[in-house]
Amino acid sequence: MKTLLLLRHAKSSWSDGNLSDYDRPLNERGRHDAPRMGKLLNSLDLVPDLILTSSAKRAAMTADRVAESSSFDGEILYTRDLYLADPETYIDLARGTNDDIAILMMVGHNPGIEELVEQLGGRDETMSTAALACIRLPIESWRDIDLDETYELVGVWRPKEL
Repeated sequence: MKTLLLLRHAKSSWSDGNLSDYDRPLNERGRHDAPRMGKLLNSLDLVPDLILTSSAKRAAMTADRVAESSSFDGEILYTRDLYLADPETYIDLARGTNDDIAILMMVGHNPGIEELVEQLGGRDETMSTAALACIRLPIESWRDIDLDETYELVGVWRPKEL
């Protein structure tokens, strides 16, 4: 059994118009919401074994804050491949995960995160900033994750609803 956590980056800042989309940091709300989601992971006993995140500044900052507040002690891998990635890219990256990882968290962006939750979880969910989806996969190897399968969408948590 594997667990896939999908987290959309927290709210980003638009205050500096000179920054590229890739370089936008978190705003105040984002800096507040990301640790809340980390604490939620801890309380649900869903602290990941590995975090794979978009290297865009807002996603990387989200992953770092979630990791710190959840008592995560694993590795965080930063990749540009998840910047505005489509569901197929998420799946390809997940398939490359070592099988000793039971809980994988992927941090990214919409629309890819929303589309992936819908495809894997079988229902449309709004993935607002810092929203977290948990999907249980009845597989032994990450290589076996299939975008055409529907898995158990355990829950979706949004900061405004906590």
